[in-house]
Amino acid sequence: MVKSQFEEDSQISTDTPLVLVKAAEKTPAIQHLLDYIDNYQMVSSNAIPIKSMDKIVMLKLDDIVLADVNQTTLKIYTLTGVFTTTETLVHFSNRLSKTNFIQISKHALINLDHLESLSDSFSGNMMAKLSNNIKSSVSRKYVKDLMTQLGI
Repeated sequence: MVKSQFEEDSQISTDTPLVLVKAAEKTPAIQHLLDYIDNYQMVSSNAIPIKSMDKIVMLKLDDIVLADVNQTTLKIYTLTGVFTTTETLVHFSNRLSKTNFIQISKHALINLDHLESLSDSFSGNMMAKLSNNIKSSVSRKYVKDLMTQLGI
């Protein structure tokens, strides 16, 4: 659960307020919150440009199911197909303006709107079943943050 508090400080401009996040440690969920705050004033769009080898494709955020990196290639799975780019997962994640995307492993992030089910897998990992029968492993390091995001 996230708590918020407001403190008035006349030395800080109302045009550029300072947001301070305090926590015991910097978890992926905290980083996600910081990224959201940093990108808050950016123009919100329902689409994101993806540069492939020969063109730039505008992908609707609502259609993105999974982003998975394999070495130097990022594959973005959508409702309409798979798109490949050389962008890093971190950079791609930072460009997403919606809060329903969450990292589930070092190499993947999912759109929670497309999460259909979670099942136990080996060694504390879980298997996420997504739209279009897409599956991805949730690393045990990320299971707690995912459960928190789901309110479980």
